[in-house]
Amino acid sequence: MLQHFNTDYFILLFSLLLLLGVITTKFSTRIGVPALVLFIVLGMIMGSDVLNIIYFDNANLAQLIGVLALVIILFEGGLQTKWGSVKKVAGPSLSLATIGVLITATVVAVSAKFILGIGWFEAFLIGSIVGSTDAAAVFSVLSGQNVKEKLSSTLEAESGTNDPMAVFLTLSVIQLITIESVNVFILTLSFFWQMGVGLLLGYLFGIIGSKSINHINLDSSGLYPVLAIAFAILTYSITAMVNASGLLAVYVAALVIGNRDLTYRHSILRFNEGFAWMMQIVMFIILGLLVFPSQLMNWDLIWKGLLLSFILIFIARPIAVFASIPYFKFNVREMTFISWAGLRGAVPIVLATFPLIMGIDDSQLIFNIVFFVVLTSALIQGTSIPWIAQYLGLNGEAKPKAPHTLELVSIGKANVEIIEVQVGAGHNFINQSLKDVYLPENVVINAIIRANQLIPPRGDTKVLENDIMYILAEKDSIKEIKKMFHSDNET
Repeated sequence: MLQHFNTDYFILLFSLLLLLGVITTKFSTRIGVPALVLFIVLGMIMGSDVLNIIYFDNANLAQLIGVLALVIILFEGGLQTKWGSVKKVAGPSLSLATIGVLITATVVAVSAKFILGIGWFEAFLIGSIVGSTDAAAVFSVLSGQNVKEKLSSTLEAESGTNDPMAVFLTLSVIQLITIESVNVFILTLSFFWQMGVGLLLGYLFGIIGSKSINHINLDSSGLYPVLAIAFAILTYSITAMVNASGLLAVYVAALVIGNRDLTYRHSILRFNEGFAWMMQIVMFIILGLLVFPSQLMNWDLIWKGLLLSFILIFIARPIAVFASIPYFKFNVREMTFISWAGLRGAVPIVLATFPLIMGIDDSQLIFNIVFFVVLTSALIQGTSIPWIAQYLGLNGEAKPKAPHTLELVSIGKANVEIIEVQVGAGHNFINQSLKDVYLPENVVINAIIRANQLIPPRGDTKVLENDIMYILAEKDSIKEIKKMFHSDNET
C-alpha cells in the first residue's frame, strides 16, 4: 500500500508541476520574463528549502533528464529552422561556436580565479561550463520576437552548434584535474572527432530519418511524430556511443529532416513543439529542485556571482563576439545585439553536474556559481532582448503565420497531400483571378487564409500578397507547385 501511495503521489506531483509550468508560461509572457527563469524558481520553491514538498539532490538523474530534454529541444528547434537562413550565417555561427566559446571561457576563467580565490583548473572549469550559449533559452526567447532574420538565425545556429566546444572544454579540464598525465594532442584530436563525426552522423541520420518517415506506411497517423522523436534519440545515442557530439548530430539531423518534404509534416512539427515545451518545463523545474536556496542566500556568494555575471555579460561575451565575427559583414549595432543575446541556460547547469558527479573539490561552489550566473543572465538579458532590438533598430518585418493547418487523415495511404504555400512579394500570381492561375492537372486550391479570415476560393477570387493557400495535389506535383509559388525575391 505504501509503495502504491508513493507512486500515486509522484504522479500527482508530476501533473501539478506540468499544470503550474503551463500557467507559468502564460504568466511569463505577460511580465516579459523568460519562462525558464520562472520554471527554475518554481522548482526552488517546491524544493526542501522552501515548501519542502520535494527533496531532490540526485545529480545523476538531473543530468539524465537534462540531456534527454536538450535532445528534444534541439530537435524541435532544428525542425523549425530553414536551411536557407542557416546557410547564410554558417560562417559566423561556427566562429562564435568555437572561437567565441574559447574566448568567453578564458576571460571568465581568469576572472573567476581572482574573484573566487580558487585554483586555475577550477577557474577554467567554471569558464568552460558557462562558455556556450543555450539552445533552449535562445529558441524560447527569440521565438516570439520580431528580430531580423540574419541575427536570429545566427544566434539559433550558434546555440545549436556550440555545445561540442563547451562539452570538450569541460571534460578536458575535468580530466586535467582528476588524471595525473593527460595527452594534450589526443584531447585536441578528440574535439575535431566530436565535431566532424557529429556533423557526419547527424546528416546521415537526417537522410535516413526523412526517407523512413516518407516511405514507411504506418497504420496510425499518430505514430509518425513518435518515429521522428525515435530518430532524434537514436541519433544522439549512437553518436555519443562513438564519443562524438550527440547534441550537434541531433541538431544537424533535425535541419535535414525539417527542410525536406515530409508526410504528416504539420503533425510532426506540432507534436514536437508540445513535447519540447513539456521537456523544458520538466528540465528547468528539476534543475531548480537541485538547487538549495539557503546555499545561494550568502552575501559572499551573491556579490561574487553578480561580479562574474557582469564580467560574462558586459566583457567576456562582447569580446568574444567582436573578435569572432568582424569579417562577416556585421555592423557594430548587430554585433552589440548578438553580444547581448548570448543567453545562458540549461546546458551550463547540466554541465555543472559533471563536477558534482565526479566529486571534484569545490564542486558545490562551482555549481552554485554557475546557477547564479545562468539565473542572472536569463533575467537581465532575456527580459531586455525585445527592448534592445528595438533600441538598436534591428527589428525585422513581421511575417504572417498560418492560423490553421490542414492535413488529410489518409495522407499516409493516399497519393495526395494538402500543402501550404504563402504568396509573398514578387509572386507572378498577385492580383490575378484564380481562374487565370495555371495549375497542373488534378491540383485544387481548397482554401485561402487572408488576414486570419477564411476566404472561399472561387474563379473570380483575386490572389493577394501574404495570402496563405491550402492546395490539394498529387505527391508527384508538389515540387512543381512549390516552384510555381516561389517568389523572385525569395532565396
